Amino acid sequence: MARKRSKAAYMISAVAEQYGVHPQTLRLYEREGLLKPSRSDGNTRLYTDEDLELLEVILHLTRDLGVNLAGVEIVLNMRAKMAEMQRQIEEFVSILNQELAARAEAPRADTSKTLIPMVRRADQRSAFSDQRPTPVIKADG
Repeated sequence: MARKRSKAAYMISAVAEQYGVHPQTLRLYEREGLLKPSRSDGNTRLYTDEDLELLEVILHLTRDLGVNLAGVEIVLNMRAKMAEMQRQIEEFVSILNQELAARAEAPRADTSKTLIPMVRRADQRSAFSDQRPTPVIKADG
């Protein structure tokens, strides 16, 4: 059903007819917060290509998979969270790559003062040395 469209906006009647739903169904999806069409100056609902893509997901969940509207809301929220997490991971990887590239180009510096030694000297007190081990209680039997 997904078709490439121009940056147009579609009225509710055209969308309802195209997807075989009643206009009241689209209004219900809007009331439930599943769809958020924009409005014209005359307060007419206008559906963008992105709205139609979301409608296709909603219809697939409800028609093909039998998911109720509460379930659709959960699925859409999870999709949004996953997309945000993906964006954050991509941002992190980009920053990491920039840091690695900058370090590769920078002259070698003395890292002994900037890196924490991996092994503590034997005469240094551990942060956990004052904690006593938890006693083990054995059951008779």
